[in-house]
Amino acid sequence: MRFQQDFLSAALCLLLAGSSDAFVPRQRSTIVHPAFISSSSSCLHASTLERLPESAVKVKLEIPGSATKAAYEKACTELSKSITIPGFRKGSKIPPHVLEQAMAAKGGRNALRVQAINALLAELIEPALKEEHGLEPIGQPTLETPAEDIADDFKPGDDLELSVKCDVWPDIEWKTIEGKEKPYLGLKGSYKRKPFDQAKFEKALNDLKERYATLETIEDKNYELQTGDACVVNMEGYMATEDGQKGEKLPDAASGDRVEVILGEGRYMTGLVEGLIGAKVGDTRTVSVTFPTALRDKTLAGKKAVFDVTVLEASKRSLPEVTDEFANEVRAGLTAESLKAELQKAVDSEDSKEYAPARNAALAKALSEVMDVEVPDTLVTNQAREKFAMMMADMRNNGVADEEIKKQISPENFLKYKKIVKDDIVKDFKVSMATDEIARLEGIDVPDYQVEEQMESIKQEAAESKEEFDEAAIRSRVEATLMRQAVMDFLAENAELEVEFIEGEEEFDAELMERLAAESFAREEELAAKTEGSSSETGESTPETLPVAETAAETEPQEAPVEEAKEGASPKRDVGSMSLEDKAYYALLDAGALKNTDED
Repeated sequence: MRFQQDFLSAALCLLLAGSSDAFVPRQRSTIVHPAFISSSSSCLHASTLERLPESAVKVKLEIPGSATKAAYEKACTELSKSITIPGFRKGSKIPPHVLEQAMAAKGGRNALRVQAINALLAELIEPALKEEHGLEPIGQPTLETPAEDIADDFKPGDDLELSVKCDVWPDIEWKTIEGKEKPYLGLKGSYKRKPFDQAKFEKALNDLKERYATLETIEDKNYELQTGDACVVNMEGYMATEDGQKGEKLPDAASGDRVEVILGEGRYMTGLVEGLIGAKVGDTRTVSVTFPTALRDKTLAGKKAVFDVTVLEASKRSLPEVTDEFANEVRAGLTAESLKAELQKAVDSEDSKEYAPARNAALAKALSEVMDVEVPDTLVTNQAREKFAMMMADMRNNGVADEEIKKQISPENFLKYKKIVKDDIVKDFKVSMATDEIARLEGIDVPDYQVEEQMESIKQEAAESKEEFDEAAIRSRVEATLMRQAVMDFLAENAELEVEFIEGEEEFDAELMERLAAESFAREEELAAKTEGSSSETGESTPETLPVAETAAETEPQEAPVEEAKEGASPKRDVGSMSLEDKAYYALLDAGALKNTDED
């Protein structure tokens, strides 16, 4: 069951309130430019750009009186078209002071001036950032001083200075590494995975050799067929009766003349090869077999049959040695070493997919050490909102009532959630931006057929589950995912990764557990000290023999100690090792959004 779109959209609008952080100036540059916007009477005297942390900027726009007058008159003209004022026809030109009096009577004293200021902001900020400073704005620009306050001193026709904050698309900075033209090549790291399947490789190599086997006719009529030999036979088949005797004759398609049979395990229906071992040329063997259950002809699948098999010819099969000559025969230019390397890669491709996330995590960590990018808060907020909405939807799917979920969608709960997931979002964005840049630099593309294969699979799943399918949005995500994987494969091929092979379950990390236990103990001591200090301030004493949990319970009626206890409770968890879902759960739990079932 899913959320209605309008419910989520409306509720999540609450999450924008109070979510921006303060910025500290980093560097300043001044650029003077002449052009303004669509109005020929408007122009900017100058703009100054101040760089802020997290890829934000502060721009001061010096707007001439001609532009402020034009914006104000435009606001008056637009209002005249819709407002009804006694003594004036609708749509006629109404004097500005009359309009302002009418708006003031409705509680909008400076409404026209605010509209003019916001119009100037909307028209000026994007051209200033893009055309003059070469920056791409992200999200909505905000006035450092609210438009309502600026309106008090706003005079149409007078020059105006607006100070605007806005997030901009960040630039990636590659670190300079001695001896490396491209710092993202030769990344170092390590990850764990299960060992290479040598048995599977040996089988694949043997199967390849089988395809190039040579036959030598056996002239000795007394030679008895052995495993690995080949023979040419005539076969006549019958359905088997309950007691294993010949029954109804099988269709001609199930029998045959001059059929080549290689005496190898698992090649044919069970019983055929075993029945021919030891046979000589000219012999006729009656062989009992069982058809494979996966046989296309379902009338025979899994059924038992009896064949009369006459051996016409016998041959000795010889498998080639893996030499450079053999490899070149498989494909021109291959050597024995490169052939084995390609085969190993092909055999390991399925197993390695299971450990691709671990490999990619090692690459991402190494990648983050050779590049830097400031992540705009707008991007963090938008991504956190999306994840928060998904979490709310999952809660509803798990049976939480809509009314209860609505209570959890608040700016306070969102900010707590955003704080928890911010590091993960920033890390993921940095890697995503780096992979996009590497794809551009290295000319890495994703074949169209791969995108279409993924899209077709997702379409089928959506149709079966009767879920909505936004093709444009999903296609964009599929393309981004495949591109990122292609770049990671490229980085892996050019990296120096150490692989630790592990058998079965990963070994217990005693050192890690001891460290976590020590950290947990230290946090509990700190919590106890805070609780004791809070109790002392209220004139109460805390028994030294009580456990921390009991101490917190006793001080619960005191308001300050309760807050201390709540804030001290969450650090007991090892947030760094949690999944994103667990982090989100505990964020809502600490915010009082969910009931702690452990307390029941």
